Amino acid sequence: MEIWFTRRIAMISIALLLLLFLNRAIATQQDEDDDDLEALDELDEVDSNDDEKFSEAEAVSRAQRIVADLNNDNAERVLNSHEYVLLLGYASWCQRSAELMPEFASAATKLKEMGSPVLLAKLDADRHTRVASKYDIKGFPTLLFFVNGTWQSYTGGFSGDEIVTWVRKKTGVPTVKLSSISEAENFLKRNPTLVVGFFKEFEGSAYEEFVKAAKDDNEVQFVEVNNLDVAAFFSLEINHLPHALGLIKSEPEKFVVFEGEFQKENLIQFIELNKYPLVTRVTARNSVKVLSNPIKLQIYIFAEPDDHESVLPLFQAAAKKYKSKIFFLLIDSTDDSLAKPLLTLFGLEATKPIVTAFDNREGSKYLFESDITPETLEDFCSKLVTGNLVPYYKSEPIPAENKGDVRVVVGKTFGDIVLKSSEDVLLEVTTPWSMKSKGVSKLTEKVAKHFKGVPSLVIARIDASVNEHPDLQVTAYPSFLFYRADKKEAPIKVSTKFNLKDLIEFIKENVGLPLTEVKKHEEHKEQLDSEQKDEL
Repeated sequence: MEIWFTRRIAMISIALLLLLFLNRAIATQQDEDDDDLEALDELDEVDSNDDEKFSEAEAVSRAQRIVADLNNDNAERVLNSHEYVLLLGYASWCQRSAELMPEFASAATKLKEMGSPVLLAKLDADRHTRVASKYDIKGFPTLLFFVNGTWQSYTGGFSGDEIVTWVRKKTGVPTVKLSSISEAENFLKRNPTLVVGFFKEFEGSAYEEFVKAAKDDNEVQFVEVNNLDVAAFFSLEINHLPHALGLIKSEPEKFVVFEGEFQKENLIQFIELNKYPLVTRVTARNSVKVLSNPIKLQIYIFAEPDDHESVLPLFQAAAKKYKSKIFFLLIDSTDDSLAKPLLTLFGLEATKPIVTAFDNREGSKYLFESDITPETLEDFCSKLVTGNLVPYYKSEPIPAENKGDVRVVVGKTFGDIVLKSSEDVLLEVTTPWSMKSKGVSKLTEKVAKHFKGVPSLVIARIDASVNEHPDLQVTAYPSFLFYRADKKEAPIKVSTKFNLKDLIEFIKENVGLPLTEVKKHEEHKEQLDSEQKDEL
């Protein structure tokens, strides 16, 4: 508890320091009742000369005068008096809010330098609840984009450059024209991922489809050129073509050429399938987007940060071969918030690099169980694409001893104990988090005790949180399933609301084999009557 408390205090301290930094970096009202918006008044004083070189301190000072600080008193007036406003709703205790704020301030600076009409503003939504409630700000951080007072959700990325790209597209600047190599060099430094289109003339159906795609895509910056030298700088091979298009990335796969027909849908699909690195590092910021990628076959590499550089080249080579067929993701196995939910699906802990795969078309998952070599990885990827991998089902280890009244079933023994056995089987399917499991488990123990010594009947239990089998399909926990000896393919769902007497009668009425060799039957009957009275 002491360690947790110390870490929590440290986290809060970091967040508060970042917030303090941004608050000092923003011209704010000193009194909430003061109607003057000092931050807005200072906007006109900012020098927008793009060629000016700023030191780090000057850059911070610049951000101080660009982001407006809103509160319950001024928010509505500011949001309604500006054509475009991008609002950041944050909470002072939220770590992700603190992480986003420097990127937000960076975007504000870049947009101001570009002459953008968009005002960037922030609101402590945890403190100014009236405004937060009006605009449905519930989670932190939340970004909302206002056009003449009407808001819409922000759907872009969370780096400074991604915010800039999204805002420019939403304010009528979907593409950027570059006419010289020097412009191209400077632009590429600020935008490591971009789409470049070459057109002899900025007109015609192909160009129109290009602009439509630029407007519809919210994340990648589109650049248009008509200078052959600039096109060559971006690695576009024109070959006397009237138009050409490619995607530039700052990673081993630096350039991808578009070879399809210039239709908006084709361009959007090309970008969606190629905009990510060959192996994408999953972070808290991008997790929602990358995990919902349209490529349905996905391979996950779980490794500690010190192992990333050693495993990357091998997987990048495989990703290049299976591009658009398999999406490769690298996850820091020490980050519990990212790795643990996915590893739990396999019942695994990452003590060394682990490779898993998902087929999101069918909901199947797979585990790479060989040593990681180019040959074994190629075999795994090939079988994943062709559908020849054997799905993975998690299982606890097989118990060394299993002689109790209630047999323990794990994923690996479900087939032998339940499906392939010659006995009738009553199976309790439980999970540790179900509030009703404890009571149902007691009922199972009593039933097992009552039928103890009956060789034709097995009373068993499986923990579904850590054990799976393709023929065990249960959605509510706890559950009872009864497998008749002669109808194992059609288990009967049994009510967990039965009392002991009712459950015993159900078993007697539904067994496929005679209940013989019941030991101490009269003693059990007398005990049963006594327990029934206790339950009533």
